[in-house]
Amino acid sequence: MSTLPTKDQILAWISDNPASTSKRDIARAFGIKGADRIDLKRMLKELEDEGHLEKRKKTYRDPDKLPPVAVLQVTGPDDLGDMFCRPLEWQGEGAEPRILFSARATDPAIGAGDRILARLQEVQGEDHHYIARLIRRIGTNPKKILGIYRKGAEGGRIVPISKGADKEWQVRASDTHGARDGELVEGEQAGPKGRMGLPRARITDRLGDPGAPKSVSLIAIHEHGIPDAFPDAVIAEADSKKPAGLSGREDLRDMDLVTIDPADARDHDDACYAHADDDPRNRGGHVIWVAIADVAHYVAAGSALDREAKKRGNSTYFPDRVVPMLPDRLSGDLCSLHEGVPRACIAVRMVIDAEGNKIGHRFVRGLMRSTASLNYQEVQAAEDGAPNDKTAPLVAPVIAPLYAAYRALRDARNRRQPLDLDLPERRIELSEDGHVTSVAYKDRLDAHRMIEEFMVLANVAAAETLIEKRTPLLFRVHEEPKPEKIEALRETAEASGFSLAKGQVLQTRQLNALLSQAEGTEFDELINMTTLRSMTQAYYSPENFGHFGLALKTYAHFTSPIRRYSDLVVHRALISAHGWGRDGLSPDEVERLDETAKHISDTERRSMTAERDTNDRYLAAFLSDRVGATFTGRISGIQRFGAFVKLDETGADGLLPMRAIGHEYFHFDADTQTLMGADSGLTIGIGDRVTVKLAEAVPVTGGLTLDLVELEGQSLPRRPQRGKRGAPPRRKAGQAARKKVKLRKKAARRS
Repeated sequence: MSTLPTKDQILAWISDNPASTSKRDIARAFGIKGADRIDLKRMLKELEDEGHLEKRKKTYRDPDKLPPVAVLQVTGPDDLGDMFCRPLEWQGEGAEPRILFSARATDPAIGAGDRILARLQEVQGEDHHYIARLIRRIGTNPKKILGIYRKGAEGGRIVPISKGADKEWQVRASDTHGARDGELVEGEQAGPKGRMGLPRARITDRLGDPGAPKSVSLIAIHEHGIPDAFPDAVIAEADSKKPAGLSGREDLRDMDLVTIDPADARDHDDACYAHADDDPRNRGGHVIWVAIADVAHYVAAGSALDREAKKRGNSTYFPDRVVPMLPDRLSGDLCSLHEGVPRACIAVRMVIDAEGNKIGHRFVRGLMRSTASLNYQEVQAAEDGAPNDKTAPLVAPVIAPLYAAYRALRDARNRRQPLDLDLPERRIELSEDGHVTSVAYKDRLDAHRMIEEFMVLANVAAAETLIEKRTPLLFRVHEEPKPEKIEALRETAEASGFSLAKGQVLQTRQLNALLSQAEGTEFDELINMTTLRSMTQAYYSPENFGHFGLALKTYAHFTSPIRRYSDLVVHRALISAHGWGRDGLSPDEVERLDETAKHISDTERRSMTAERDTNDRYLAAFLSDRVGATFTGRISGIQRFGAFVKLDETGADGLLPMRAIGHEYFHFDADTQTLMGADSGLTIGIGDRVTVKLAEAVPVTGGLTLDLVELEGQSLPRRPQRGKRGAPPRRKAGQAARKKVKLRKKAARRS
């Protein structure tokens, strides 16, 4: 006969085994069989009624959990001097958890009564339940300074590196944090002006050599003028926000919405759920829910938060840090769909048929609670038959239906034929001290593609709804390539032995046919790169010109309002269109949509440039100790001063200056994008395979200089002993001239 556990034993088991909390799991753990299962069911119901447990479908979970980012109040030190905190927003009904504050050397002093925003880590087997790490103290927002430390007699000074910064900052000897003369440092304002009439600062972080890897993203932030410090008014407004309640919202808390993000994600702005459609008229169809954080509830139009978010336009991502569009209180807390925490959202319910065609949708303003925060790798492993403890209970009710819906959408995508470029993205991995440890290809899993398809469908639904309701919005526009760009692509394709179909209207399926021809050949990367370069750049506009790359007539960004201002505008438009409240689009916003579209298109390009420059610097630092080594790559660009090479191993771009190409003069042909040797007639063009030697790597600028060793597997010809040097060979020059005439005739026919 089995012995029933006590309620405390049941609660302890659930706490220690959060992934195995069904009634069956609990019965197996305590050896409960037969009629005793009825008594176990009664005990679980009593624990649920008492508020100790919360039933979610067929599993039980402890509701008394804090989110990973929370606002805390410091209660003061205990008898041993350890500092403890209490949560200001406690969702559970039991006693508040005990939180130990773990201070770092660079943290400011905190005392009893202080309010802090902290990142929490749950612990087991201690006299406290969480360890808190300071993000910042609430109500304080010291000015940040990045500069070079110059040592003096009594402390020193920080000389800012920001463009236009003309004042230095005085640092007392006690506030230098051990910085050395000439180091790049990060500091914060520490008080009013000192004896020398300079404002005082304390150094909070030593970044070492200004050319070292850890400093490059900070340099890029300041170099490109990306705002990285929030004004006091913005911080104060964010800190004043409280979690949204259920009033005026649809209750989605019992729905098994899950977030699926990279393993190192700190915020979660989208969640999804799918199930088979039970409507007999849609046999084999699916229902897909996509829920997005309701940022508009917290960021009112015209507020300090809104002005700063619009100024930034978007979040900017670097290998070692993120410059967010919104303060941590929102981006990492109230607007992040953390597991098990009620969060405001705007959600769309989409119905697709068995072939993946969307046949209906509706939007709701709701309150959700994420069932689980998952990452791409563990979701894919679960789908592939290797679930972990966290995903095992979710395979049948959550993960399998998501993939079933994705497979239908994938079929529809294949029929639609969006542009299918194969340009693997590389990921720069950093050590704790900021040095590059590896440069590897990012995984492209079906889990990634699944979330992408769900988000694309939700973005289309948002645009269609707002068009139907005649509500102004910002579209995501990607126009067709210019004819001359496509003609250049066609010539490159023909020179590589492929063909690009001609027609009155260019379609993405024609480009995909070309990419398919090149797949697996030596010209694969060349054709992908040239196709990408033929495309126009996407931008935002209040007018709809379609999205060529996605092969969609209507498209808007709806799914990332934490990190893109465009999505926040679309959220407000949906609020206005549905009459959900007074936090929709204001008349002033509608009048300024053109201006807003131009501004956020510019900030997006600014971030892309800063991110690219930072990656270049990290790669140059990574390769700096391999000067003299040889690498393989492919010519990626031709200019009058030389050629650019994309290295196979890292994806870094290096310059082959004219002087490093060979022992002869090379003529630049802008029409054909080639370099032609004056003595040998050797022609170098985009896509040629090369072996190069790394001559120089400069981390401060991100520049790589290369020497050419081999072209298409052949050593370069030596300079001839006789003959006039400097003029192109007659035969080659004639061929180039005829090609120019041919191009001019084609241009004349088009005009």
